Amino acid sequence: MVRIVRQGGRYILEGHRGEGSFRDLLKWQMEGQRARWPRRVENRSFPPPPQRVEGDALKATWIGHSTVLLQTAGLNILTDPFLSARASPVPFAGPRRVRAAALGPETLPPIDLILLSHNHYDHMDLPALRRIARRHQAHVVTPHGNGRWVRRASSAFTIDELGWGDAVEHKGLKLHLTPALHWSKRGFFDANAALWGAFVIEAPGGPIYFAADTGFGTGSTFADVKECFGAPRLSLLPIGAYEPRWFMHPQHMNPDEAVKAHKLLGTRASLAIHHGTIQLTDEAIDAPVEALKQALTEHSVDPASFLVPDAGETREID
Repeated sequence: MVRIVRQGGRYILEGHRGEGSFRDLLKWQMEGQRARWPRRVENRSFPPPPQRVEGDALKATWIGHSTVLLQTAGLNILTDPFLSARASPVPFAGPRRVRAAALGPETLPPIDLILLSHNHYDHMDLPALRRIARRHQAHVVTPHGNGRWVRRASSAFTIDELGWGDAVEHKGLKLHLTPALHWSKRGFFDANAALWGAFVIEAPGGPIYFAADTGFGTGSTFADVKECFGAPRLSLLPIGAYEPRWFMHPQHMNPDEAVKAHKLLGTRASLAIHHGTIQLTDEAIDAPVEALKQALTEHSVDPASFLVPDAGETREID
């Protein structure tokens, strides 16, 4: 069981390193092993998602990075809406996305619920939240310490802040915050002042798991999800931003670990997130998907059970 404690206003994940040291960060940056990404990748055109999906039917649309539209039980759920051009506190510098968000606030169906996993700029996009608030009446569920940022984006949101193991009900769905091997930081001096986490949605057709950002560790976080909630119907699992491993492994899974997580969860289907949108680490833009194909073969997992949709593509989860 992964344990977290709070000391001196900071969350500490026992026995686990989240953020790397400044010395290691400099070492990584000096190595110069970063692959060159294209300046821009054009999105293909797909039919828009439906306005609603009723009952226990489930549809998922990958919008880019960790942003997914989940539609079930008559509700529209958005995960970590990152829609801006850069993952940065300023619009003129910082990591720039090469693939535009496939859907924006103007083209999304009515959003009822936003799951916001942590406060990193590629997951908590305040300009995007402002744009969403102008058009959608959404309720935000997020770990402790992140509500103040959401309120800064817009006072129109209603917010629930949860700790690991906490749950809240919203319009017939039960939402649980579960552990993740990661960290939080928004400014220079607030490392781990806010909590981070993953989510389980108890929905009519079976649980849905949103892993957000996480390292693999021993795999216990995934085994615990299956033990507590049963095998998910759908798991959103990150496959990108993992090189070099000596620096990134405590905080981001690689594709091989994502397949191991898929097996530990016993999930009926997984959907690849956190790749192909913005260059955060060394690997090439297409490396995660190619490595995922290889890992599925090596672990004897049916490739059809691990979905890699194109940006804007809606998949029906059987």
